Amino acid sequence: MRIEGIKGCYEKTGGMFYFARMCSKIRLRGEDKLPEDYFDMLGKGFDGRTCRYLGVSYEELKAQVLDGKEDSEVLEWCFSKGRRLTAEEILIYNSFMSKRGWRDDETDEFIPQAIKDYGVPDDGKVITDFDLIEVDEARWYPDMWRDAWK
Repeated sequence: MRIEGIKGCYEKTGGMFYFARMCSKIRLRGEDKLPEDYFDMLGKGFDGRTCRYLGVSYEELKAQVLDGKEDSEVLEWCFSKGRRLTAEEILIYNSFMSKRGWRDDETDEFIPQAIKDYGVPDDGKVITDFDLIEVDEARWYPDMWRDAWK
């Protein structure tokens, strides 16, 4: 489902994948423009993992976003309130996030079921959670992940 204003998983803020997406979902929800299908996972899943990795609460991060701060300002707030990540810690985060669903506990059940539930083609393109999101929101293109790592 295409959603105006939602950012993709591979968009980077301060070198981090996904952070911009989380912030865009918060903004869209605040403007009543986020589809209801997204409500259950706000602050959970990748949002929750990102906040825990940064050492901040989702609710406090959400307040920073809704206060009108840019993504980079919110990330800098996270670094000062929680913990500042090293380049290696960002690499570890990006590697985990972008590969979730590939050769892990989601591979055999979650990903195949999500492909069916989302109604996306089961053509071998969707291997990770990021792939599923990008295909579902009509941003997918071949080698998208390669471009993101450049």
